[in-house]
Amino acid sequence: MKVTNPATEEVIANLTEDTVATLQQKHEQLKAGQAKWNAVPLSERVAVLQKFAALLKENIEKLASILTSEVGKPLQQSRNEVNGACARIEWLTNNAEKFLSDETVSEQPGMKEVISYEPLGVVCNISAWNYPYLVGTNVFVPALLAGNAVMYKPSEYSSLTGEQIVKLLHLAGVHADAVQLAIGGGEVGKTLLEMPFDGYYFTGSYKTGQYIYEKVAPKMVPCQLELGGKDPLYIADDVADIAGVAAGTADGAFYNNGQSCCSVERIYVHEKVYDQYVAEFVKEVNSYKLGAPTEDGVYIGALTREPQLQVVDAQVQDAVSKGAKVETGGKRVEGKGYYYQPTVLTGVNHSMEVMREESFGPVIGIMKVKDDAEAAELMNDTAYGLTAGVYTADQQRAKTILSNINAGTGYWNCCDRVSAALPWSGRKHSGFGATLSHLGLRAFTHPKAYHLRG
Repeated sequence: MKVTNPATEEVIANLTEDTVATLQQKHEQLKAGQAKWNAVPLSERVAVLQKFAALLKENIEKLASILTSEVGKPLQQSRNEVNGACARIEWLTNNAEKFLSDETVSEQPGMKEVISYEPLGVVCNISAWNYPYLVGTNVFVPALLAGNAVMYKPSEYSSLTGEQIVKLLHLAGVHADAVQLAIGGGEVGKTLLEMPFDGYYFTGSYKTGQYIYEKVAPKMVPCQLELGGKDPLYIADDVADIAGVAAGTADGAFYNNGQSCCSVERIYVHEKVYDQYVAEFVKEVNSYKLGAPTEDGVYIGALTREPQLQVVDAQVQDAVSKGAKVETGGKRVEGKGYYYQPTVLTGVNHSMEVMREESFGPVIGIMKVKDDAEAAELMNDTAYGLTAGVYTADQQRAKTILSNINAGTGYWNCCDRVSAALPWSGRKHSGFGATLSHLGLRAFTHPKAYHLRG
């Protein structure tokens, strides 16, 4: 399997893909080793995962360089991702004993009622390339804390990073037969779906998530899907600092080249502040430096996957053909590398693909609305349901709007944000189940009810 640098189109590594035989061998190893790992006291598993976080910090420059080389994000954004993973691990490890230990829910004379949280067994984590440290941490860290063994399959576009993750997990003290690496593309993923895992946890596109769900449903084991979004944002007419909000929301749309499931993907602006907001937004986007992701100051690097260039360009052309205006950008950058200009479209509407289908690239549509009701109606007009945000001076106004949006996360005066203390969950085509928070820790367990008389 060839690993290509998306910024240069050069092959930087050749990896050996797993076969059915090697995957079966690894699964048997995990199956045999899971009980031994679960027998390690929870406090010690916590210490091991904290050591893993320490190793990430110690090796951050090397890890960031490898990540940038295979996914194309600017080097500073790769550093930010590793640091973000460490912060999530800190919350998960600090709260593991609180939420994974036995819980006494009722105690009366002669009867005690207890919930015990038992590991699922051997779980399969099919992960994503856009934030391999963050989306991986969401799954394999709580899974290991809960006493599971993990088959970790990074995306074929971030396999070098996956190798580093498993290497450091083992170095930190996770048993070799408690976490194994699966290397390969779609065929390896399909093989994993045929194997007898005790749970499946996938991060990626709706189409692939739907396929996984259908394949594993007959197994009657837990399956969680963290899928994409078409995350809307509304700018109300009482926002005072238009320039500041425009800069912050542009970052929410274009950070990591827009390759985030919770990136701002469409913006609705009250007609009273629309012109000013668009002007400030375009000004901010025009200030972004595009170039080699290893250069200082670069904000827009290369897209990770070459096919996404066609997806983004097709959305832009579709919008223009239906009356949209390109305020800036709108074209692929000529030369080597998978670069696309950061693109802002106005005059958009919901007949256009860019306002309905996930872009996962550096393009955004900005639409004028007359009031909160129209904004809310348009925000809900989607097959996805991951995040939604409202910018307004009035918190109650924001909560009123957000309470009527069918999404797993609501933002007031912020966007493109994830907290380890809060559940990360989608609705509709954005998936189901929860990672992070106490729900994410317990997502890798079977609750057992104990009725204890005596």
